[in-house]
Amino acid sequence: MSLSLLLTGRQAPDLQLVGAVPLETSTAAAFSRMQQAARLDGLELALVSGYRNFERQAAIWQAKLQGLRPVYDAQQQVVDLTKLQGFAKLEAVLLYSALPGASRHHWGTDLDVYDSAAVDTDYRVQLVAAEYQQGGPFFRLSQWLSQHAASFGFFLPYRQYLGGVAAEPWHLSYQPLAALYQQQFSLAMLHQAVLSGELAEQPLILQHLAQIFQRFVSTICQEA
Repeated sequence: MSLSLLLTGRQAPDLQLVGAVPLETSTAAAFSRMQQAARLDGLELALVSGYRNFERQAAIWQAKLQGLRPVYDAQQQVVDLTKLQGFAKLEAVLLYSALPGASRHHWGTDLDVYDSAAVDTDYRVQLVAAEYQQGGPFFRLSQWLSQHAASFGFFLPYRQYLGGVAAEPWHLSYQPLAALYQQQFSLAMLHQAVLSGELAEQPLILQHLAQIFQRFVSTICQEA
């Protein structure tokens, strides 16, 4: 298996389904243990997403830059990309959506979670900060994860905004494997991945790729 292809989402790791969501196998096992522990505390830990390949991330990227999916700012207001130029346009999308080839979801170690016991079965999870803050349906889950996630090997890489990706209290990463992948992932690998597909704003991406890698890939909150 090519490490470069794996880390950029162009080759899948060994995966296991948790419900209908694929996760890397050791991540899936750790998540299941955490899920059982959360259940004892009245929480039903459920997945919104797990492994995502390059093509899926590229589809999200294309749709946002083409105005087919909304782009939000840090205050959850819709951004009008037609009013932005140059790198500002990329920054707006990168706040919540990774560049194809640069998503931690490519590794199968990262997942987005919510508490299905806290909402009705027809509730549509938005993955916005308000849902996980006091008064939101997943506030208790957020508190529980802060206290217990590390016991199962998970941490929140976007626990707070550090100048790159927005705070994402729903995003967990399996530290034993993700930390290794973070160390091995390189700008050269990402450059090769970007060249492998036809992405919206590709010349602009390549022009600013080093900055994107530093701010939106390398800059994460370390394990608690």
